[in-house]
Parts: sequence; C-alpha cells; structure tokens
Amino acid sequence: SLGQHMSEVNSESVSLCPLSTPAATEQEMLCIFGTGDLGRSLGQRLFQTGYKVVYGSRRPHSCGPLPPGTQAMSHVAAAQSARLVFVCIHRENYNFLETLAPQLKGKVLVDVSNNLKKNMYPEANAEYLQRLIPGAQVVKGFNTLSAWALQNGPSDASRQVYVCGNSLEAKQAVIEVATKLGFTVLDRGSLTAARELEDFPLQLFPEWRLPLQLATGLTAFFFFYLLIRDVIYSYVVNDKDISFRIMASLANKVFPIVSLIMLSLCYLPGVIAAFLQLYRGTKYKRFPDWLDRWMLCRKQLGLVALALASLHVLYTLIIPIRYYVRYRLAAHTISQIKENKTSPFDTTMAWRTDSYYVIGILGFGLYLLLGITSLPSVSNVLSWREFSFIQSKLGYLTLFFCTFHTYLYGWDKFLQPSSYKWFMLPGYMLSLVVPSVVLVLKLLLLLPCVDSTLTRIRQAFLCLCVRLH
Repeated sequence: SLGQHMSEVNSESVSLCPLSTPAATEQEMLCIFGTGDLGRSLGQRLFQTGYKVVYGSRRPHSCGPLPPGTQAMSHVAAAQSARLVFVCIHRENYNFLETLAPQLKGKVLVDVSNNLKKNMYPEANAEYLQRLIPGAQVVKGFNTLSAWALQNGPSDASRQVYVCGNSLEAKQAVIEVATKLGFTVLDRGSLTAARELEDFPLQLFPEWRLPLQLATGLTAFFFFYLLIRDVIYSYVVNDKDISFRIMASLANKVFPIVSLIMLSLCYLPGVIAAFLQLYRGTKYKRFPDWLDRWMLCRKQLGLVALALASLHVLYTLIIPIRYYVRYRLAAHTISQIKENKTSPFDTTMAWRTDSYYVIGILGFGLYLLLGITSLPSVSNVLSWREFSFIQSKLGYLTLFFCTFHTYLYGWDKFLQPSSYKWFMLPGYMLSLVVPSVVLVLKLLLLLPCVDSTLTRIRQAFLCLCVRLH
C-alpha cells in the first residue's frame, strides 16, 4: 500500500509540473514573435541565461540583425518548435495569428504588448489574444520591462515582472523563465487583470503625483506670499526697489519653509494613526482612505523635502559671493571707518548664530541619512528594526533639529512690530505651525501612560496568541 501511495504522489507531482519544464540535459527552446527592439533584447537575455531562442518572422531571411546564437524561421515553424511563445508585436498586427491557431493550440502565449493610451480598445490586448486563439493559454507578462532593462539585467528600478492568466500551469512556466532571468515575479491573478497591467507603463510617477503637487502648491503660495510681504511692501511703503532679491533671497526663504512643512507631513499621518488607534482601542479597523494614501506616499514626501533642503544649503553657500552682500559689507565697513567707531562684540548674537548654523548642519546631516536609507539598495541590507530606528526615531530627531534651527532663525523677531508688514506673519512663523504641532503630539504619545496603552493595543494579537497557547 505504501508503494501504491508513493506512485500516486509521483503521478500527482508529474501533473503539477509547469508546461515549460525542460529536460535536465537539454536546453529549452523558446519562441519569440517579433524582431523589434524588445524582441531582440528579450531574445539576447534568454540566450545568455541558457535558453535556445527562435524567432518567428514573415521574412525569416531578411528580418534584420538578430542576437548571436539565435535563429529565425517562419511563424509556423517557430511555433511548432517551442511550447512557450513570446508575442512581441503590436495588437493591430494580431490578426495573422488566427491562421496559426492549429500550431499554437496548447501553447503558452506571453503577451508583452502595451497601448499608447488608456482605454484604446474595449478589451485588454491579452484578452483579445485569448479570444483569437482559444486553444492557447495566454499569460500577460513582461510588458512593464523596457528593452534597456532586458539588456542590462534587473536593477532596483525595474526588477519586477507582473503576470496574470487563467492557467496556473501556464503562469508557472512564465514565472520560472522570469525568475531564471533574475526578476521578481508578482502574480496578479486571472487574465481579467491584464488591462490593469497594460495601464502600468502609461502611469507617470503615480506615487509622486501627490507629493509633487503639494510641493508645487506650497512653493507657489509662499513665493507670492513673501513677494507681496517683502518686495511689493518695500516698493509701495518705502519706495525702494529690492526686486533683485527675488532670485536668491526670496528663493532661499521659500525652499526651507516648504522643506520643513513637507518633512513634518511625513510624520503627521503616523501620529494621526496612533491617536485613531487609541480612540478606537484596536488596530484592526481600517484607516480612512485618505490617511492610507497619505501614509503610502511618505517616502516621496521626504525625498522631495530633502531636495528642497539641499537647494536651501546651496543657496546659503553662495551668500558670501553675492554682489548685494559684498556691497553691504563694504559699505558698512567704510561707514565704520568714517565715523571712527567699532561695533561692540555681541556674545548673545555669537551664540545665536553659531547655534543656528550648527543645528542646521546636524539637521541636514540627519536629513541626508534618512534619504540614503530610503533607497532600495540601502534599505534592502537593513533589518526591519534598523530601518525603523533610522526612519522613525532619527526621523523625529531630524524634525526637531530642523524646527529648532528655524526657531533660532526667528529668535526674538516675533516681538518686533516691524516684522508684521501689512499685518502679515513672517514666512518662518508660518512654517513652524505644522512641525510644532507634530512634535507636541509625538511628545504626548511618549508619555508613559499613553505609550503603554498604545503598545498594548498594537500587541493585542500577540497577547491573544500567548493566551490561547
């Protein structure tokens, strides 16, 4: 009975083997329809990985240069020679495939096509291909890869391959090929997901859209706000033209303001989520959709904030070489000489300026550390605890340093009536609102009574498992 049982297991194991499993001693033959850039790059990559590659072409003897080691045949001959066929042609050229239905019956067809825009056709290209050749097993895949990515191998930016199809065995065959090429495969389910996969390449920075829109909106608002408050006010009230400050001085106020606000917006959703969990008393209720979307784009918010902070640093470095600054310094020195007097050394001002610069340098250094560790090539070598420590604990420390840096910049200016031109608050005061709120709320969450309650809520599942055990 044991032998009978083993034979049954072996029988089942054979039936579950993917369609593309080659013999251990032979190279598997793969077929590619299409000799364009993508088809040639895919064939070259497959051949380098150890597959035999044959191209199907209408003109096999004059189809242009092919990767060394591959060969070209007619579509009929190529289809008969392989069990897995990559269809690297445009949808408008699919019609001739109907004539190959007998040769393609039982084959795995990998549709790698994309469209120029969304909703060009009533159905996805892969679904249309399946309808044209019902005897074949169509799998959508490899359409998110470029010819460059295939030539140069998987990289951090393009190492994922999405697949979908109605046949598990057919998908497994494609997954094995993609894995052998060094890509990470994500199975998106049945062929009905093909339209979603075909829309992926048409998306332009989908995860960056909200952060970039927010950065653009905040930059525009504070630019015009400070333009009115500083430049236009000086021209109207004091009859003084300082429009030359727009290029450097005004920009060097806008960039740090927007950077600080966006950095605080990286940590505000986490604080809101913590208070929601405290209010609900559980972590198993979904957050609102707007909060989910906000939390998913925190990395992009932080990187945009880092870019703006870097611009602030560069603008600050050019201050000593600006004509306006050199002119003011020379004029002040000459005035002191003519009046035969020297300004007394202000120890308080020395402490303030040194602290202002040092805190700013430390804050920017931590800023850079956050940005570097968010890169996939760096975060992949960190444990979750290390990554969480840098992005969370050091992240809040970065926010504190940058906020403190801004407070040192303002110092006692808020006590001077001249700071409120046309009753408008200085830009730095507006930039302190959101980060100050985030830091105060975080301090509340760190209170022992609050922190213990939140920890108990987040570890509820673990405690339940221990009790059941």
